[in-house]
Amino acid sequence: MCWELFLFMQESSKQIVLKIIERINPSSILDVPCGDGWLSKKIKKTIQIDGIDLYGEEALGYREWRKFNLEDGLPSDLGAYDCIVSCEGIEHIGNPELFLRTAYTHLNHGGTILLTSPNVWYPQSKLQYLLRGFFPSFPCLVGKINKGDHMHIIPWSFSQLYLFLTINSFKNINLHYEPLSEAKHFYEKLLGFPQLLYCRNKLARSTSEEERLFWEKVGSKESVYGRHLIISAVKP
Repeated sequence: MCWELFLFMQESSKQIVLKIIERINPSSILDVPCGDGWLSKKIKKTIQIDGIDLYGEEALGYREWRKFNLEDGLPSDLGAYDCIVSCEGIEHIGNPELFLRTAYTHLNHGGTILLTSPNVWYPQSKLQYLLRGFFPSFPCLVGKINKGDHMHIIPWSFSQLYLFLTINSFKNINLHYEPLSEAKHFYEKLLGFPQLLYCRNKLARSTSEEERLFWEKVGSKESVYGRHLIISAVKP
C-alpha cells in the first residue's frame, strides 16, 4: 500500500469517526492512542476529553494526558467515559483482548467504543498475501523487532474484531461506510465475488437475529472491499 493512500485512508476514517461522535453526542471521551491530539482539536470544546499514548510528547487540548503502555490494558485508575476512541491503535497492540476488556470496564453503560484499523480482507490485500505471504501495511519485521517499538503487529478483518468485541460483552457492533469501501478495480470485484456469495448463503441460512446481523455485515462491501475498518460497539 503506497504511503499517499495510507494517509488518505486515515484522514477519510477520521471524518467518519467525527460524524459518529457528533451523532452519539458524548459528554466525555477517552482518546487512546491519541497521537498528535488530532481529535482534541476537532471535537466540540464542551466535551471533556482525555488522552493516552506511549509515544511522543504530551499532546495539547486534553483535560488529562498520560504516557502509558497499552500492552497492559488501560490504566486501572481511569474514570468512566461515554465514548472511547481508538484510531489506528488496535493493530499495534499485542494483547487486544486485554485492551478491549479494560475499555469495557471504563465505559459508562450505554457508552460507545470506536475502533479504526487497516482491513486485510479486501481483494488486493488477499492477493498480495497469496503472492508474498504478507498483507499490505503488515510487512515482514524480521530484524526490526524491538519491544516497545511502534509496529503493526496484528492484521484485522471485521469478523476477527467482531469476535473479540463479542467475547468482551460489547453489543450493537457496526461496520461503517466510507469512500474507500468501494472496489477500485474490476478484478477486485471478481476476487471478492465468491466471498459475497458465501456470506449471502450463510445469511439465507441464519437461524437467529444475531447470525443474520453478523453475516449481513461480514458480507457487506465495507467488509469485503473496504481498505479500512471503522467499527462501533456499545456497552449495554
